[in-house]
Amino acid sequence: MAAAGSNSGVKHGPLAGGSVGVSIRNATRRYGAFTALDDVSLDVAPGEFLSLLGPSGSGKTTLLGILGGFTVPSSGSVHFGATDVTFLPPHKRDIGVVFQNYALFPHLSVGENVAFPLRARREPKASWGKRVAEALAMVELTGYEDRAISQLSGGQRQRVALARAIVFRPRLILMDEPLSALDKHLRETMQIELRRLHRQLEATIIYVTHDQREALTMSDRIAILRGGRLAQVDTPERLHDRPSSAFVASFIGESTLVPVTRTGPDAIALGSTTLRSARPLPAGEALLLAIQTEKLIVASETSADGYNRLTGRVTDIVYQGESLRVFVALDHGPEISLRQPAHHAGRLAIPAPGGVLTALLHPQDTIVVPAESA
Repeated sequence: MAAAGSNSGVKHGPLAGGSVGVSIRNATRRYGAFTALDDVSLDVAPGEFLSLLGPSGSGKTTLLGILGGFTVPSSGSVHFGATDVTFLPPHKRDIGVVFQNYALFPHLSVGENVAFPLRARREPKASWGKRVAEALAMVELTGYEDRAISQLSGGQRQRVALARAIVFRPRLILMDEPLSALDKHLRETMQIELRRLHRQLEATIIYVTHDQREALTMSDRIAILRGGRLAQVDTPERLHDRPSSAFVASFIGESTLVPVTRTGPDAIALGSTTLRSARPLPAGEALLLAIQTEKLIVASETSADGYNRLTGRVTDIVYQGESLRVFVALDHGPEISLRQPAHHAGRLAIPAPGGVLTALLHPQDTIVVPAESA
């Protein structure tokens, strides 16, 4: 996928219609005494795939509604390129929208559903057939024009909704949790398909989800919202490896947040154990160590030189298919967990519950965040 703000590597397919940058300035939405969105400012580069991620009630759907013209902000502005669209209705914004429930017309065929935006925009009817065929080919539904919607699976209906959103070559596509109704396997397949589609289109995509793995999989950047405000906006890698707050650290990945004490410019104490961090420690004395499950290594698997050591007793081992999640009560400390491959060699490295295990944590993966941001 192209890097944030870049169109390098984008394939200019037949439906490529150009992209547009989006600028949100001090957007606020109030409902009486309740503030759903609170002074949010955000820039989205042309051709970027940006996900809006957050728990229920964080403001992500309200922000998408303001971008789409379905919700009018109480204050603030929205620009598409140089154009102020703050008070433009949805049909005048030249945007494609994919809803959670697909919003397909059951009485129309697949081809008629996909052609509907062309009809609404009064495009020449002679062009409809070619444009519909191109859109269906892009979502791998060639030859489905005459099928009834009732004959399609959930994944196929989602592809039809995508084809309808791109058929008129919008510069901006908004997606509101479009994969949430699909089963796990199909949802993961469609995530890869959306990555592929983004490579072929020039459109800017803004995508709402509450699933952090989904956002990490597809996005150039992710904007995490909490309580109507932006908590952090960054690339998936930086959000995961360099969270700016305890909330982000707990929301991205599997983390245990543990109070620690500063003992030096790059050192902290967890109980009687001293740990080094290769990153600058945040200001203040109230600090939390974010121990990420996937960053811990069983000591028997590698040399411990240069690593921080966390020792405790195994309390539980949970089989989760491809991996084991191992829970360890640290000596004079909290319970943490780590993941280990579920194959035979991986199992041999894990003692039975009650046994002693030492986990290694590299200083580069020793993430410390301010406790006051929790």
